[in-house]
Amino acid sequence: MDNVIKYVTGFFTGLMTIMMAVIPVSILWYILTGGTVFNMDVVANLSALITSIGEGGFVGLIFLVIIASFFVKK
Repeated sequence: MDNVIKYVTGFFTGLMTIMMAVIPVSILWYILTGGTVFNMDVVANLSALITSIGEGGFVGLIFLVIIASFFVKK
């Protein structure tokens, strides 16, 4: 069972690493070309996410702390 948990955790860690590399590249692509990547407007989606967190008040702050905890290496 320990091996399965390590395998799944490693998979999601690798997937998160890939996504964290794709996001800046897609933002740069949008800035340079004005086009979308994979039919997704990354800049508009990030703007909407930041706006919704800002409008969330205390709940938005808690959400931001939880999300930030995923990106802090322990």
